[in-house]
Amino acid sequence: MKHCKLIIALFSFIALSLSAAAHTTEHPHTEAVDTMILVDGVQVTAVKQGLVLRSEPIASTIVGERAVSRNQISALKNLAEMVPNLHIPDYGSRMTSSIYVRGLGARIDQPVMGMTIDNVPLMQKNAFDMELSDIERVEVLRGPQSTLYGRNTMGGVVNIYTLSPFHYEGARLQLGYSTGNTFRLRASFYEQFNDKWATSVSAYRTTSDGFFKNSLTGADTDWEKNYGGRWKLLFRNNKGLRIENTLSLSETEQGGYPYAFLGGRSEGVTNADGYAVTPGRIAYNDSCRYDRMTLSDGLTIQYEMDRYSLTSITSYQLTDDDMHLDNDFTPLDYFTLQQKIKEHVVTEDLIFRSKGDRRYHYLFGLYGFYRDQQMEAPVVFKPAGIDAMIFAAANQATGGRVQMHALENMPLDSEFDSPAYGFAAYHESSLRFGKFEAKAGVRIEHEQVSLDTHGSGTLKYALKVGAMLRPMEQEPVVLETESSYKQDFTEILPKLSLIYRFDENRNLYASFSRGFKAGGFNTQIYSDVLKEMLQAQAMGGAYEEKDIMSYDPEYSWNYEVGGHFSCAEGAIRGDFALFMIDGRDQQLTVLADASATGRMMTNAGRTRSLGGEVAMQFKPWRALDIDLSYGYTEATFRRYLDGEQDYRGNYVPFAPRHTLAAGLTWTIPTGVKWLGDVVLHGGMKGVGKIYWNEANTVSQPFYTTFNASVRLEHKNYTLDFWGQNLTDKEADIFYFESIGNQFVQRGRPRVLGVTLSINIQ
Repeated sequence: MKHCKLIIALFSFIALSLSAAAHTTEHPHTEAVDTMILVDGVQVTAVKQGLVLRSEPIASTIVGERAVSRNQISALKNLAEMVPNLHIPDYGSRMTSSIYVRGLGARIDQPVMGMTIDNVPLMQKNAFDMELSDIERVEVLRGPQSTLYGRNTMGGVVNIYTLSPFHYEGARLQLGYSTGNTFRLRASFYEQFNDKWATSVSAYRTTSDGFFKNSLTGADTDWEKNYGGRWKLLFRNNKGLRIENTLSLSETEQGGYPYAFLGGRSEGVTNADGYAVTPGRIAYNDSCRYDRMTLSDGLTIQYEMDRYSLTSITSYQLTDDDMHLDNDFTPLDYFTLQQKIKEHVVTEDLIFRSKGDRRYHYLFGLYGFYRDQQMEAPVVFKPAGIDAMIFAAANQATGGRVQMHALENMPLDSEFDSPAYGFAAYHESSLRFGKFEAKAGVRIEHEQVSLDTHGSGTLKYALKVGAMLRPMEQEPVVLETESSYKQDFTEILPKLSLIYRFDENRNLYASFSRGFKAGGFNTQIYSDVLKEMLQAQAMGGAYEEKDIMSYDPEYSWNYEVGGHFSCAEGAIRGDFALFMIDGRDQQLTVLADASATGRMMTNAGRTRSLGGEVAMQFKPWRALDIDLSYGYTEATFRRYLDGEQDYRGNYVPFAPRHTLAAGLTWTIPTGVKWLGDVVLHGGMKGVGKIYWNEANTVSQPFYTTFNASVRLEHKNYTLDFWGQNLTDKEADIFYFESIGNQFVQRGRPRVLGVTLSINIQ
């Protein structure tokens, strides 16, 4: 009740303020209003939202081309600095694209936010962390978007739009160098042949030595090489038909996984060379790396009539990646992991919507996808690891009378075949009556996902009994097993909203929606299952099968009030939202038990997220821009008992309570035609407190980092001198536990760089 009264009071106060502001005299020549109209005006490429996001009942952040350039945004994770309640930690490798928004998120498997590039949905989460080049704008829509976008968008969706050759003609070149011996090269060419045909070709190449070293080998851990390109071909007949095809290819090679040992059961243990496991060090003896190739082709065909539009979005996506891990992340010869995934995906989205200035609008859509995923995940346990992780407890239980010792490496081969398909029908209606507009939508979605597994392994060991002089080699234990699993989901995803518009830039809204995140299978825990099967056979026991291979879907009910405002002749504008998310069966990444070597997804009973967010832009005068954003989330367990401990009332791990960003940009005209303007920019971001486990015993306090840049800005070139984390703040951005040990990854240190961009038109 207290939360409801607070929401009603704040809603009423802002309504009165906006009503008063709506009656002030506006001057059409202000630059602030023009800037916002320019950003929103190009949204004719969006096929599911309205043409102006600020007039929709959605909490959204729009980052335009100039902001992308000035803030050195080269990947999705850089957006977290500008969007309230969005957290994308930069840890592990480009495979670990974990997204947390409004208390929702998970480390592995299904994402909580969807992502589209030029309206084409990106199905493989492993490919989210990619190079962003020649971006026209990025839209971050927060809150469940499941009605229009379907599965895995219960936290929102990120829409990325690339530059069109119908909007820009010429060539672009960008060169950059920064700390970590990081080089960046981008080149693109845009050509409009006539009023019907246009094309663009772009390519990029980045290399970096990284920022962290392996203290055992002295080698760089987080080095990387990336290259790729995009070819876009567009046609429009000026009679309503538009066709766009985009073909893109990218390749990634990197080290990654700079995890430092904090403490635990392996502390002080020495390897064969006498090197002890020591807290605070990144030190592992086997290689860690990640390689990825992605290929995608998206075909959009849109036919515009006076009162209707019909859009078809068809895509093919191929992801082929390969991860190698020293999975104990220590100098000890315990075990290694390789994970290879090859995935083919075909999608089709058909959208029919009304147009024009009418009271009633509607949208109908049909969607379908098919995915064929093949995965291999061999794990190799080495003799020291077998003795320490498999035989140690059994040897100790006999009081030393019976001792088992491994003789060779124990390979555990896992193969997975996981086809999936889904289809959906969705609809949204909107009705205007006066200054009010009501929207109602529903999606009916069905999905089926299967998993066929094949596992094998061989354990060679010796047994010593009592005073026996030496261990006697035993018959090898050989394992061969197969199993099949299947899950079906049929979901109804409704959404209701009501918006009151003072004018095009000022409004209040309330919305209610249901979110859905698909269930799946715990392939990362399968090696533990095989290990326990072999262990049971070696000790003459029976393996007790556990129901851990699958996890259920996650659901949420989202209640939200918010608004968009503009006042002082457009010099002040912003957005706000208050929300409550009632989560059911929230998916959490956990260890099966203290001895587990892999991760698994489980479902918490019930969670609740309460919070709010505000983003504001000030333009006191033409040369000065001030941006502020703040998000607060209190995400707690309402019911979660893991079989041993009750976590009710604890905070959901990995979801920050506060996000804060501020930026100031001062543009100084030089008066020199060939020099252009000097742009001074300074900013800060803050995030935290972040709890790292369900027990809330380990956490990262709130911390801030600062950045700044000096930029020469001309219509034909820009030259940036920039720095990030200028105070060299040390903070933990990731923490995890494995086989009784604790590990952490620190954030990047101070980074300084220079970037030159040249535009030839």
